[in-house]
Order: sequence, then C-alpha cells, then structure tokens
Amino acid sequence: MSSDLVIVYHRQPYEEVVVDGVVERRANKSPNGIVPTLKSFFGRVGKGAWVAWKLAEDPANPDFEPVVEITDNFGTYNVSRLPLREDQVSSFYHVTSKEAFWPILHSFKDKYNYDPVDWPTFREVNWAFAEAAANEAAPGAVVWVHDYNLWLVPAYLRTLRPDVKIAFFHHTPFPSADMFNVLPWRAEIVQSLLACDIVGFHIPRYAQNFIHVARSLFDIEGVDEEKSNPDFVPAGGMALQERITPTYLNHEGRKIAIGAFPVGVDVEFIQERARSPETAVSRYRIREGLGEDCKLIVSVSRTDYTKGNIEQLQAFERLLERRPELRGKVRLMHVSVSANRNMTAYETVQNEIEAITGRINGRFGSFEWQPVSLIGNAIPFEELIAYYQAADVCWITPLADGLNLVAEEFCAARTDGDGVLVLSEFAGVAVALSDAVITNPFSHRAMDSAIDQALDMQEEERRARMLQLRRKVAKYDIKAWAGEQQRLFDMVSDGADQTEPA
Repeated sequence: MSSDLVIVYHRQPYEEVVVDGVVERRANKSPNGIVPTLKSFFGRVGKGAWVAWKLAEDPANPDFEPVVEITDNFGTYNVSRLPLREDQVSSFYHVTSKEAFWPILHSFKDKYNYDPVDWPTFREVNWAFAEAAANEAAPGAVVWVHDYNLWLVPAYLRTLRPDVKIAFFHHTPFPSADMFNVLPWRAEIVQSLLACDIVGFHIPRYAQNFIHVARSLFDIEGVDEEKSNPDFVPAGGMALQERITPTYLNHEGRKIAIGAFPVGVDVEFIQERARSPETAVSRYRIREGLGEDCKLIVSVSRTDYTKGNIEQLQAFERLLERRPELRGKVRLMHVSVSANRNMTAYETVQNEIEAITGRINGRFGSFEWQPVSLIGNAIPFEELIAYYQAADVCWITPLADGLNLVAEEFCAARTDGDGVLVLSEFAGVAVALSDAVITNPFSHRAMDSAIDQALDMQEEERRARMLQLRRKVAKYDIKAWAGEQQRLFDMVSDGADQTEPA
C-alpha cells in the first residue's frame, strides 16, 4: 500500500539494540528529538512511510530487508532503509555534510574544507533517497524532506514523481548569499530547493537569507512578504531579528511557500518530569552537594566550534579572576558531549576544552571546591531536568546555532518560576526568548557583563523574566510547530496546482 505522507530523514525512526544476538527496535530516548514529532504526523494520514539510511557491510546481501513495517504508538508505517557502505556514509555525511556544508551554514568560512568532497557520491546517495521516496509515495502524496544533507532530493524527486507535493525543512541556520555562495555546488542545491512546494526555516532571518541566495543565482519573478510575527521582533533589536518575512517565492511559473516557524520542545512532557517526586529528590541531592551559598551555572551543548564552548570557559576564567569573592561560591557544570573525534576540527575543540578546564581547576580549585565540572557524555534527560531546576543560571552562548532547544528545555523545566537564562543573540531561539539576558559571545565585555548580571540578579527580576520566557516556550512548543507544518501541507494540497498561468 502506497503512502499519503513520506518523511525523508537521514536517521531511522527508532534505535536498534542488539539483545542476545537479536536486533530489537526501540523508541528513541530523546523526548525532544525531532523524530517523535515527525512520527506523530503518521496519525493524521491513512498510511505513512519513512525513508532513512542503514549501514550495511554488503548492500547486495539478500538477507538485508530494504523495507520493514513498523507498528508503534504512532501507528503502522513502512520504513524504507537504504543500505549504505561505510565509505558512502563517511563521504556523504562526515565529509561533504560536516566538513563542507556545516561550516558554511554556520558562517565559519575558515573551517570550510572543499578538497575531500566527493560530489558524485553525494548525488548518488541523494538519488537513492529520492528513488525510495518515489516508490513509497501514493499519487499526490506529500513528501517531507529534512535537512541539508538531503538538499538534492527535491529535484530528483520532482523528476521521478511530478505529481507529489514536496516540502523541505531546514534545521540549521541558512546563511547570507556571500557566505552560501562559497559552495561551488550552490546553483544545483538551490535549484533543487526551488523544486519544492514548501521550504521551511526556523526564523524569518533564515528565510530571508534563502530568498537573497535564490535571487543571486536565478531569475525570481517575485516574492510575497508580510510583517514578521511581533514575538520574533524584540523591541531592543537583535542580531538575527528580521522585520519582514517572505511567504511565497515565484519562480518559473510556480509559487513556492516559504515557512518561518521554530521547532519547539514538548513542554507537557518536560513539566510532567519536572514535577515528579524522583526529580525533586535529584534536585535536593544536587543542591546538597553544592554546599551552602554556592551558585550553580549549567551549560549544555555538543563539542563543536559553533557552540562557543571555548569562549564560554574563557569567560568563566575571567569571572574568577575579576571577582575573587566568587571563588568557592560558584560552580560551572559544563556539559560538552563529545562529537566524532575522527574529525580534526572537533578533536581540536575537545582538546582545548579539556585544557582550559584543567587550567581553571588548577588555578582556582581547592580540596573542597572545583570550579568546573566537565562532563563529556550525554546526561539522561530526567537527570538533566533536575540540574535545570537546581541551577541558578543556564548559560547558552553559541557563536552560531540554528535554534537551541536546551534554552527552551531550561525554561520549561523551571516550574518554580525562578532561574536566569543567559543566551547568545546568535542562537535562532533568541529572537523569541528576548527576556533572557542576551549577550554577544564574540565580545569579552558583553560576556562578562551578562554573567555578572545573571549572578547578581534579584529574585523579583528573575521571576518576571522567567514568566515571560515560559509563556513564549509554551506558545511555540513542538505542538505549535507541528500545527504550522500541517497548515502549510493543507494549503499546498488544497491549492493542488501551484503553477501560475504564464
């Protein structure tokens, strides 16, 4: 049976665990990962399908199941698995996506590495995704493609199945034209995105950047625009603020809908966990372990040059130098989950994080107090919520970030209405969470001022800010994002023919 909705994503919609030599498929552990939300869309259609890749030593192995049927809490759906060899995964994902695309998307031109890219392999893998989606899609189905490593799928799919509606959602930043156009494959990538019926982004700035890139490469007949959502236009201004949001792009007689709506967190799930007795016990244990009058700063991210890990640790070192009265009275829990250490750029960042942490603890630590706790492994989510609740400050200062759900998780977890969020203005979520203490991680003065303000803030101001932050997080939660995506799907489906008369 063909599917009314086909989701194309590089990850499988479950985790595979080997138990006694048998592979078991289990629900993804991350409650705020995008996978559970995407699967929830299957409950809205008669039949759904998911296309992903799976590592295979021998893609021609007759025992490999290319399509499996899954039944879980979200219904019954097909998972079409593309058997990729390890060298294909390395080329398509670790090299092309992470060494060439990732730095450009985050505006780190100096990290861009063109030489090892094998573009024919990237095309080959994207073609395989498109072919699998074409095979699964019912006539007139919606095919929903996710993220930059599948940029070429829409064009291939439009050739294979001109009858389907194609949506694409971009989960990273989309950079300005002068940055994006560093990519030698820019025209092919953008031409593929222009084959879509919907192209979605987190915030208006990324949508405007896409329009500027498209105009720099192709003849765009016109762009429909509207005033940006007032919730995304902070009164004081911000680096990623955009006052006008594009809604449609007209190209070669077709109207392409442009979306700008942030993915949120599952607020109900987080608050349920935050109010549990187990979380209360963990929170008490954390506070007891800190000692009397010690303030806790929590920072959670991956090890990546975009996340500002190094700059944040340097700011904490300056804090202890500048304010000796805080020595023994403040602790930073810096969670920096190690990325692929086979990638030189990430290994360099990890090594520097460890070196700076060692230096800080060596300079300022004592037998009773270590200023920095560096954690390199992912913390179970229930435990992380307890840390969010125990913290006085959540310090999120990436140099560039498409959105940043940690900031939202922190606010959702603060059912007590207290706590301070310090947030980089270069995180996409900052345009909505403007009641945080906003800072510029490229400026020592701004970083120093922000952490001082957070640590010294009085309770009345803390609670007033957190009230507004929690309202925004609840308003733009994961359900709101899903509702906006469904609205766009319904719009292009009801419109049936997006082609305008010549």
